[in-house]
Amino acid sequence: MLTVLCIPGVKYVFWLLTGAIEKQKLVYILNRDAAARLTISSPLEAHKANTLVYHVVGVDVGFENPMFACLEMDYEEADNDPTGEAAANTQQTLTFYELDLGLNHVVRKYSEPLEEHGNFLITVPGGSDGPSGVLICSENYITYKNFGDQPDIRCPIPRRRNDLDDPERGMIFVCSATHKTKSMFFFLAQTEQGDIFKITLETDEDMVTEIRLKYFDTVPVASAMCVLKTGFLFVASEFGNHYLYQIAHLGDDDEEPEFSSAMPLEEGDTFFFQPRPLKNLVLVDEQDSLSPIMTCQIADLANEDTPQLYVACGRGPRSSLRVLRHGLEVSEMAVSELPGNPNAVWTVRRHIEDEYDAYIIVSFVNATLVLSIGETVEEVTDSGFLGTTPTLSCSLLGEDALVQVYPDGIRHIRADKRVNEWKTPGKKIIVKCAVNQRQVVIALTGGELVYFEMDPSGQLNEYTERKEMSADVVCMSLANVPQGEQRSRFLAVGLIDNTVRIISLDPSDCLQPLSMQALPAQPEALCIVEMGGAERQDELGERGSIGFLYLNIGLQNGVLLRTVLDPVTGDLSDTRTRYLGSRPVKLFRVLAMSSRSWLSYSYQSRFHLTPLSYETLEYASGFASEQCPEGIVAISTNTLRNLQRVSKLMSAREICSVFMQFSPGTESSQLRKSGLCKSPGAWTVGSLSLSEPLRQLLPTPPQLSVPMCGGAELLIDSQQLSSRGALRTEPSAVFDGLVLSEETLGDRCSIGPILHPPRILALEKLGAVFNQVAFPLQYTPRKFVIHPESSNLIIIETDHNAYTEATKAQRKQQMAEEMVEAAGEDERELAAEMAAAFLNENLPESIFGAPKAGNGQWASVIRVLNPIQGNTLDLVQLEQNEAAFSVTVCRFSNSGDDWYVLVGVAKDLILNPRSVAGGLVYTYKLINNGEKLEFVHKTPVEEVPAAIAPYQGRVLIGVGKLLRIYDLGKKKLLRKCENKHVPNFIVGIQTIGHRVIVSDVQESLFWVRYKRNENQLIIFADDTHPRWVTTSSLLDYETVAGADKFGNICVVRLPTNTNDDVDEDPTGNKALWDRGLLNGASQKAEVIMNYHVGETVLSLQKTTLIPGGSESLVYTTLSGGIGILVPFTSHEDHDFFQHVEMHLRSEHPPICGRDHLSYRSYYFPVKNVIDGDLCEQFNSMEPIKQKSVAEELDRTPPEVSKKLEDIRTRYAF
Repeated sequence: MLTVLCIPGVKYVFWLLTGAIEKQKLVYILNRDAAARLTISSPLEAHKANTLVYHVVGVDVGFENPMFACLEMDYEEADNDPTGEAAANTQQTLTFYELDLGLNHVVRKYSEPLEEHGNFLITVPGGSDGPSGVLICSENYITYKNFGDQPDIRCPIPRRRNDLDDPERGMIFVCSATHKTKSMFFFLAQTEQGDIFKITLETDEDMVTEIRLKYFDTVPVASAMCVLKTGFLFVASEFGNHYLYQIAHLGDDDEEPEFSSAMPLEEGDTFFFQPRPLKNLVLVDEQDSLSPIMTCQIADLANEDTPQLYVACGRGPRSSLRVLRHGLEVSEMAVSELPGNPNAVWTVRRHIEDEYDAYIIVSFVNATLVLSIGETVEEVTDSGFLGTTPTLSCSLLGEDALVQVYPDGIRHIRADKRVNEWKTPGKKIIVKCAVNQRQVVIALTGGELVYFEMDPSGQLNEYTERKEMSADVVCMSLANVPQGEQRSRFLAVGLIDNTVRIISLDPSDCLQPLSMQALPAQPEALCIVEMGGAERQDELGERGSIGFLYLNIGLQNGVLLRTVLDPVTGDLSDTRTRYLGSRPVKLFRVLAMSSRSWLSYSYQSRFHLTPLSYETLEYASGFASEQCPEGIVAISTNTLRNLQRVSKLMSAREICSVFMQFSPGTESSQLRKSGLCKSPGAWTVGSLSLSEPLRQLLPTPPQLSVPMCGGAELLIDSQQLSSRGALRTEPSAVFDGLVLSEETLGDRCSIGPILHPPRILALEKLGAVFNQVAFPLQYTPRKFVIHPESSNLIIIETDHNAYTEATKAQRKQQMAEEMVEAAGEDERELAAEMAAAFLNENLPESIFGAPKAGNGQWASVIRVLNPIQGNTLDLVQLEQNEAAFSVTVCRFSNSGDDWYVLVGVAKDLILNPRSVAGGLVYTYKLINNGEKLEFVHKTPVEEVPAAIAPYQGRVLIGVGKLLRIYDLGKKKLLRKCENKHVPNFIVGIQTIGHRVIVSDVQESLFWVRYKRNENQLIIFADDTHPRWVTTSSLLDYETVAGADKFGNICVVRLPTNTNDDVDEDPTGNKALWDRGLLNGASQKAEVIMNYHVGETVLSLQKTTLIPGGSESLVYTTLSGGIGILVPFTSHEDHDFFQHVEMHLRSEHPPICGRDHLSYRSYYFPVKNVIDGDLCEQFNSMEPIKQKSVAEELDRTPPEVSKKLEDIRTRYAF
């Protein structure tokens, strides 16, 4: 344990004390030199032998010598007393250490024994802000202590009224936050149940006279809290998601009772309060956290081509199963379906200084729709855009002009609505174009390029010469005009001959080719973007950023090429390839669209290309409005349907809007025959075929007004329908046919939603690798398995110190009866009302916590869950004190094609000192296509069955340290075979062929062979190193990967000469003692690799993370981390990355100066593993150091970066 604290003194000077959990404490002085660089002094020692340190804080003493307070315990006497009496009488002490600035020495100034055992300290503001001193948080009490004549002030910690917790259990504070202003200060302290109390101190001059506590609110239990100056409270949860709350009220004016140390109470008594939902805090934001990941499996259960990560994480009632998908989370701001088939969408602003977009332009096959953005989005006709033709591109031109490029010409719309048009010559049309703020380039049929540039007066002028390309143009792109310049210097043109040309737009060599790149397939889209780079300041003092120019090339085979474009010469270099999907790649600045949509961006000095977790998009553009400052407007595949009826169940006051669209071939005469008559600007439907129930509800036949663009809108007030009894539980009962007459309109009519703008999206979590969907669970998930046929998950959830639902209900009923019995005759009625209210009270345990039942109390459930919908299909509650620890799904050879679920359960397990009443193996049959569990029988065993695995039509079960084979019987499982020679406790079983790999809790891995003829399980090989194994995974027939609880991952392999055929020892007795090697098996596994991750790894799986990618070893950790180990396929790659790691160890050491090699070798010397996290820090190094390292490798920095990117994208994302 390491505790670090800072005490601000005079300006730019800090004193820092670090305390180890035992003996050592060091004090550092932090200062700044003349260049404002941080300097650290040599440490001053404050060690004390035979001392345990629980907590350290700095004491606020104003401008006096810095002082620190420590919670310590001296164990010297207890260590020397064999009887144990001294240990029982050892007291904790509060010790103050002072840093004497004159002597530059740390002295132990004062020490005082404590009555209660404290767990942490809170600093009280001192100097001119408060009385100084510390608050000691201990079991059931909070105490104020200070120097001098100040008496101790002690106040009990309030408890919940009618709490289901064990009444003998103490209550402690676990974290706190201090808020201080010039006029006041207070503390927010949280109990281990999540209840936050506001603590204030009453003072008389400099003496504290009273501690006051007031219930503030309840939030999930935190490991730390912080009150921000802006009025927010950040809660860093102990496990699960973190939260940001706004402090809406300080809790001074509510009716909540206030508790005081001055209130008279008997020793051992305390105050009581009633928890309630949030009142003083308002939840503002939530930060996802996977901690702790208990287990994980990777599979494509949703049939999405890319596998999903199914992660069981969390603790207690805040547990969840989370489905992680590679991609950025997309927030839908507005979604609507469009009539017809739009093929493009853009947004433009009226003026270059405008903060928000003014228009959305939607292009159809033969028309253009202009929508104005305001409080509502509505169609406008006075924008200057030509609406009777499709649009190829549009943009803001100059400061306040607009440009529209359409197949027959260019339309330049000035701010005063003057329009200048350029028409294409002859029968030629514009096939492709590229537009930026000051330039327009068009490609005519036949491959002719025409260039336009805006002059200082705002006029768009055509360049005198034109450029004839050698082949037809299929795509073009212009970069944005750099800040302070007149034009973009380069034009990228993609030709049908599978090449991309860079054309100069500089006046000195305008339309001259500069460079060319051959492509493996025909280009579909081009986009020149500026990305990355650093801040710069020009000669006028204006700040800006200078980045790198990239040419993104989307190919028709679904591949994206990213090439560096030299900003001076126009040369193309450093091409990087990425497969995006099965469809041709379209590009829109930072978006790339194939069968999935991808976002390209630079974040934290690293380039990211991340898919969007959203349906396929066809076209997109940036979008900015007051409601959505940074968003995307996009169109997707049109889903307009020919509807026969409206079956939506309307809620009260909802308006049902129906949009009717006519086929382009519908003529006026046909419409008139259909009962439609023309009115100015619209068509009107004279009659409408309605179902009989709906016709009776409407007072008059409805009229449909059809605008000239081909739409009709029918408005029905559903409040009117509701008042007439039209609303039913079944949608079909509302209307059975709100349809237009099929006889009159035939198939020329489509009914769909009324016209709305396209969908508007927002991206908020840049840098995130996964987006996640969480399904809540009841208890802590331990393990889960996947049913192969239905893909449903069978999850076992187990909590210690917990009640089952039945026990909770029984205990609540018992407490309610005691409340009534304890009341007097005159209070019996009131007590009955209170008891009824207590029984009906249902506070969510995910926020208020589950009641703590006490040591040795267990609660478990078995859950069958649909991973796609997230709904629980079946839930089996186990009895109180039955703890489920293992699960498998299997078939037995003697039971046909039926699937069975086996659950290993411990009975009355006490962890410390360990004792167990035995174990049970529950057997369930999966029925209803894997959706329900049918109880078959339960099999008693002597110890905890912590591991179960199917094996050759039977099951292997690890019962304590016994390895057994069981078969299915009618009344219980039948034991067939047993091995008693695993040393301690079996925690995992893996099977492959005839071999069984057994994981021992303390002695690593054992290889076992089952001899069917002799019915024996014989250990034929084991590991040479003791490992506290937490999980293991088979890599191949000879190789196993394992992880231990100290954060190490290893791969061990049997030698090629290993013999698992033990015919020379038919009895198996020789394998027990005559082995001759380290008192273990006669054959030993070789260690292939060792690596210290630094976090406890709880799951390992060999899998493929991306379609078409190579296999890798994925691990998850208790702290919520997900990582992969990837194999090298060539000696060249291994040698390269080994040298990169070597150079980065010296050129880019850790901030704290720790040796990287010794850290990765913390328990075992690191072997055959390159630290990819360290290698990827190459991209965040200074350019000078990058160049230096690259030169040592005989490479350029882009080549090193490309290598790093390639190996990542080959295996993962």
